[in-house]
Amino acid sequence: MDRRAFVTGLGAVLAAPRAAWAQQTGKLARLGLLRFGPASAYAGRVEALRTGLRELGYVEGKNVVIEFRWAETADQLSELAAELVHLNVDVIFATSSTEVAAARRATKTVPIVFATHADPESLGHVATLARPGGNITGLSMLHTELVTKGLEIMKQTLPHMKRLGVLVPLTAPSHRPALKAVEATAPRLEVQVIPVPVQTAEGFAGAFATMARERVDGVLVLGSAFTASHPTRLAELALKQRLPSMFTVRENVEAGGLMSYSPDLNDLTRRAATHIDKILKGAKPADLPVEQASKYDLIINLKTAKALGLTIPPSVLLRADQVIE
Repeated sequence: MDRRAFVTGLGAVLAAPRAAWAQQTGKLARLGLLRFGPASAYAGRVEALRTGLRELGYVEGKNVVIEFRWAETADQLSELAAELVHLNVDVIFATSSTEVAAARRATKTVPIVFATHADPESLGHVATLARPGGNITGLSMLHTELVTKGLEIMKQTLPHMKRLGVLVPLTAPSHRPALKAVEATAPRLEVQVIPVPVQTAEGFAGAFATMARERVDGVLVLGSAFTASHPTRLAELALKQRLPSMFTVRENVEAGGLMSYSPDLNDLTRRAATHIDKILKGAKPADLPVEQASKYDLIINLKTAKALGLTIPPSVLLRADQVIE
């Protein structure tokens, strides 16, 4: 399917003030959705966004149109963000730091809403979480804190782990503070960090082969739109190299990865609809505080553990929110 032709309508029947605005202006509000990765890998999040909009009274074909733009490579994001600005969309929904960076380069005036941003304050995408101060706001998964907790859980699961491979997606601006946090935590756990960068899907096999040659005891995959778009491939490579893996997206574990520690990203995406609605009703992104994930789930795939010959310690199993058998 041609990515430029993939444009879907999504409408809204809103509360009375918004409905009155639409009747007075005769204009449809336009929401642009910018995402790195195939549409098939993001279907659950799109449905979560639609659910959030429906909960606010939105119905297809009335007051809002969604313009979808899917980037096949990270390099395409800037061009697609510029397209959305040229379309005069009222809001750009740029879910993670990867898409926000591109949207920010394209506009300083069109409101930008994110749902699963890794670390918006550290990356300078907002001034502070409480007062974003610009045209960007949304919800954060607090990835920097997330990966350090994931490393601690890995050490509890693999107490003899001495060498940790970290798959670093260079396409995500958030990889820098995340890797820095992992490297700061590792000495306390007596773990040596082996960063292995990757920028394309074709590079995954080589990255895992490198980690195997480095004789790492496990792999921590830094979260990003890029790595989340290839859950099956990453799970297969980790199993092929017999490397226990920790992810920050549950879909990676459902596809065969060993563990994930993450918030409910579908829930964060659903909640982002509230920010979009407020902006369409006149609120300024600068004044809308960034909300944060409040609950994190530990998911463990026991089938994968068995295939790797691992026994998950009872103390870790007891902490699990879901066990896949």
